[in-house]
Amino acid sequence: MDVGDSDLERAQYRQILEDVVGLLESSRRAAARSVNSIMTVTYWKIGQRIFEHEQQGQERAGYGESLVRRLSEDLSRQMGRGFSFRNLAQMRRFYTLWPIVQTPSAQSELEFLSQQFPLPWSHYVKLMSVKSEAARSFYEAEALRNGWSLRQLSRQISTQFYERTLLSRNKAAMLDKGAQPQPGDAPRPEEEIKNPFVLEFLNLKDEYSESDLEEALIRHIENFLLELGNDFTFIGRQRRLRIGDQWFRLDLLFFHRRLRCLVIVDLKLGEFTHADAGQMHLYLNYAREHWTYPEENPPVGLILCNKKDEAVARYALEGLPNKVMAAEYQMTLPDEATLAAELEKTRKLLEGFQEGPPSG
Repeated sequence: MDVGDSDLERAQYRQILEDVVGLLESSRRAAARSVNSIMTVTYWKIGQRIFEHEQQGQERAGYGESLVRRLSEDLSRQMGRGFSFRNLAQMRRFYTLWPIVQTPSAQSELEFLSQQFPLPWSHYVKLMSVKSEAARSFYEAEALRNGWSLRQLSRQISTQFYERTLLSRNKAAMLDKGAQPQPGDAPRPEEEIKNPFVLEFLNLKDEYSESDLEEALIRHIENFLLELGNDFTFIGRQRRLRIGDQWFRLDLLFFHRRLRCLVIVDLKLGEFTHADAGQMHLYLNYAREHWTYPEENPPVGLILCNKKDEAVARYALEGLPNKVMAAEYQMTLPDEATLAAELEKTRKLLEGFQEGPPSG
């Protein structure tokens, strides 16, 4: 707005800005719901195809598992991500847990099945982790009745809301309390669009950071490590991995040629905590099992934490098989103090750019 605008004009502009933002957010949510509905129906139908094909070869021992593994390999090659053995097995289980005896003609099948599965696919994945059929039905009904986000559903399952409700003398009060969201429960529109399941279904890349500052720091650290010499080879940024039904993203993934190992870099905009170390060890265990080749050494993790007045760099070396190898890693990898100093210098420089030149 121009300096000379009146209070009325500024108020009118704020109103149209709020209207446009509200329209965009509601449209993004609607788009996410539409994709989620199609995705859920598609995965149910894939599960149906797998289950019905298995029945044709039911006399053959292990036929079902070999079928899913073969499908996983071929679909991953032809269609991209999202078709691991685990994912296809979940689709098959989804069909068996939510069976529909009869479906209408193909012309109206999508609409009919969408009505049968009103929750997003991520909700059904979470519901499949509940072993009790009664509890699973309860959580599904409450999630639908109260419009629970995935965070709410996960919290209610982890805190055994079903069992606590059964034991409560005032069940109505318990249900009313469970319907109340907590701060942070509602997903932002961009989170719904960038849901890992949606990105996987559409075979889209999902490189993103929580803030412009974080994105800029990640890119600088990437360039800084590559410029240190020929040892670091860049593999990927924001590499996604799935452990159980939880999704994680690695900020940077390198291969160190001299050490012959993967290097995982994780950036935290805040103070270093034990939880950060625990999460890195989770990443390392996953990378050791799924990404490391037999002739390679165990992966190493680099945690970079940057708060307003301090930068910290920590290597995670506990997974190495002996002290000699740990010593070699420490001698070969960039010094932690050097990395911390570079991170701190870059953060201050970037924040200076964001604040703009001083007025005068």
